[in-house]
Amino acid sequence: MAGPLSGIRIIEFAGIGPGPFCGMMLADHGAEVIRIDRPGGFMDPRDPLSRGRTSIALDMKNPDAVATARDLCKSADGIIEGFRPGVMERLGLGPDVLLADNPKLVYGRMTGWGQFGPYAQAAGHDINYISLSGVLHGIGRAGEKPVPPANYVGDFGGGGMMLAFGMASALLHAAKTGEGQVIDCAMTDGSALLAGMTWGFKAMGRLKDEAGVNMLDGGAHFYDSYACADGKFISIGSIEPQFYALLREKTGLDRDTAFDAQMDPGQWGPLKDRLATLFATKTRDEWCAIMEMTDVCFAPVLSLEEAPKHPHNVERQTFVEVGGAVQPAPAPRYSATRNDPPRAAPQVGADADAVLADIGYDAGRIAALRDGGAVR
Repeated sequence: MAGPLSGIRIIEFAGIGPGPFCGMMLADHGAEVIRIDRPGGFMDPRDPLSRGRTSIALDMKNPDAVATARDLCKSADGIIEGFRPGVMERLGLGPDVLLADNPKLVYGRMTGWGQFGPYAQAAGHDINYISLSGVLHGIGRAGEKPVPPANYVGDFGGGGMMLAFGMASALLHAAKTGEGQVIDCAMTDGSALLAGMTWGFKAMGRLKDEAGVNMLDGGAHFYDSYACADGKFISIGSIEPQFYALLREKTGLDRDTAFDAQMDPGQWGPLKDRLATLFATKTRDEWCAIMEMTDVCFAPVLSLEEAPKHPHNVERQTFVEVGGAVQPAPAPRYSATRNDPPRAAPQVGADADAVLADIGYDAGRIAALRDGGAVR
């Protein structure tokens, strides 16, 4: 694969959610990502999180399969695993073993709670991790219960993306020093970090510790989504004075002195009600004709069906077709290196012979592993 990570080999132990997202990021940017799958597993070619891999299926209950996985890790620059703390150690593939085999190895560990702490051995999901980090408390409408933001913040922003950054950083360190290391990536930690600006606002006395009453969480009239006459929605983010002035001009409210009180939280509720009534008088397309591509800080709220067809996304090729399905394109982009188009996820185990031959296994040894059930 072409890209800035070309020449880097990553072994990914199959999992769900943030681990595969990290693997996708690394593969999108040129790394060779070999995924160790479970026998009988399935990768859907339409799934972005599984694209760009090669696959070998190993029965990790078989000692020969564990030995094969260990050999694969000897050939790698990094690994990704997302098991509960202690699972890899019980398999005989913990950091002490693999770093002794390969001192430059970057050992990426993806968990919700982290490798230690009172919650470390408990099950959990995105909603739980962002609850403990304080993030979920601030998402929702005033006076209502918190609203889960799908699983974007814990699994992918605070988890998979954070691990991809950690892997890239540690790989740079290993290239300079020859020293590998373990990355303890916890979604509680990562989601807390994503809220860094919120913590800053709190420290400076610019934020109330409740949802739906602050400038960026839907409390302000100039930073929210609004329903239109056709039941579709638009988004407004007119924070700066010049952008707010343009919003007033485009909506015909420039002479309405009530809207002079932009930064008075006590007026946000009544002003929001007035904007809601106004925006409900026109369709989304009519408001787009008035405000789209201006400095109002405006955009239509697009559905998953609509977003790939919007002219801006079309021109930038923000979405691509992979495996017969529309997927987000790799991001970000580079001036000096060009990524190959993403490859659809392979069938589980489809690349076993080629992967094992590449690390020096001959045909007889591969056949013996297949006969013994280690490789499926």
